[in-house]
Amino acid sequence: MAVVHLSTASRNAAVSAIAGLVDADAGPGKVLIYDGTIPADAGTAVTTQVLLATVILGDPAYAAPSAGTVTGADPASVNAVASGTAAWFRQTDNSGDVVMDGDVTATGGGGTMTLSTVSLTTGSPVDITSLSITMPSGA
Repeated sequence: MAVVHLSTASRNAAVSAIAGLVDADAGPGKVLIYDGTIPADAGTAVTTQVLLATVILGDPAYAAPSAGTVTGADPASVNAVASGTAAWFRQTDNSGDVVMDGDVTATGGGGTMTLSTVSLTTGSPVDITSLSITMPSGA
């Protein structure tokens, strides 16, 4: 089994590069929140999952890296466009180019993104309580 250990500088560079893709074009990036099963990879099209909400991020979307993690700025809450259980998100730049997918949990659940509640109802507020990208130190 291969072993890799990354320095903090390397981890910071990696998460900065990913976060930079969100801000790569003019305008803020977006987070699209879905129900259902997360696709196999970020290049897989969304098919049967229901879009529950679209959140417009700040520009820049993330703060400077620290210890291999970038933390998203707190975006304004939006209203859900459909009812369902938020399970995963797709993050894009302003043009819709996919940057990453991640899991969603309720606050305290440890997901890549946390919401105040994952039970969304059409017209109800959707509030991101945490969004971060972490590059682990090694494997």
